[in-house]
Amino acid sequence: MRVDLFDYDLPAGRIAQEARPRGASRLLVLGRADGSMAHRRFAELPQILRPGDLLVRNDVRVRPARLYGRDREGRVVELFLLSRLDDTGALWLCLAKPGRRAKPGFTVRLEEGLSASVDEVREDGSRIVRFDRALAADLLERIGRTPLPPYIRREPGAPDRAEDRSAYQTVFAREPLAVAAPTAGLHFTAEILQALVARGVEIADLTLAVGPGTFKPVTADDTDAHEMGAEEVSIPAGTRAAVARAKRDGRRVVAVGTTVARSLEAASRREATGAEPSAARDDPPGADARFATDLFITPGFEFRAIDALLTNFHLPRSTLLMLVSAFAGRERVLAAYEEAKREGYLFYSFGDAMLIE
Repeated sequence: MRVDLFDYDLPAGRIAQEARPRGASRLLVLGRADGSMAHRRFAELPQILRPGDLLVRNDVRVRPARLYGRDREGRVVELFLLSRLDDTGALWLCLAKPGRRAKPGFTVRLEEGLSASVDEVREDGSRIVRFDRALAADLLERIGRTPLPPYIRREPGAPDRAEDRSAYQTVFAREPLAVAAPTAGLHFTAEILQALVARGVEIADLTLAVGPGTFKPVTADDTDAHEMGAEEVSIPAGTRAAVARAKRDGRRVVAVGTTVARSLEAASRREATGAEPSAARDDPPGADARFATDLFITPGFEFRAIDALLTNFHLPRSTLLMLVSAFAGRERVLAAYEEAKREGYLFYSFGDAMLIE
């Protein structure tokens, strides 16, 4: 499909710059079948979902992936950690800004006496960077910055605001494998989760290590020309069994966010056909499923795993908006976005939410 079909105008004032208290966001409920809309509050979610629904979350934790340092001339350099490349924790795949100077041999002095040098520049513009010692978790926590998206305006190189570091992490986050938050999960509080359980909603977790593939801009004119980067997925045996039971019993599977939707849909195809091209191996029933997926969901996609989707409002021309449009219909989704703009909703990572059911 033409990428410009997923474009829309958004005034700058509708982009959320600060996180609201968890649970305080608005919730637009969109009917997948008829395009009906209702304006609710996220805190009402336990009354909106049905007893017996299975809510599946992405429990990944966001790594403090943004590092700032200076080059030999004293100029500020940003290194953005994408993934660890060796067991020592000293070799990483990174993005560099400004990239034009970050050629092989380029060195950066970072905080706490840490230094890094560029070993290689890859075709996609990423860099293989060698640090002079391991980037252990405690070191990263001290010198790394929360990788807020660029549309949330903060002073480059400034220390994290405590409220940002807290707000850009779900209350159920576990292992620090992501470079961006699964933002649909940011709205939940412990109290809302307890109310969901009391309502009879079952909750299960999986982990998709959110990487640059999720937020990579679509620069092509047609969706067929865009390639999603592969991201690692881990689905525990208990979650696999819970999804299978819900489908067998005719209960709804509610995905918390596009990362969960992609994970479950990729797993469904993998289990049914073994045709998921980037799957590492087949996982027998009763085992955890671990695989990489580059599944790119656009309109015309047949959803097999999920029945409802909780999500935020996404950027124009993004793969996330395309997935949501595939689930509910492009025209219905864009009409809901226009309604949200008229009603004063806030968009993107720290913005309001939408439930498609």
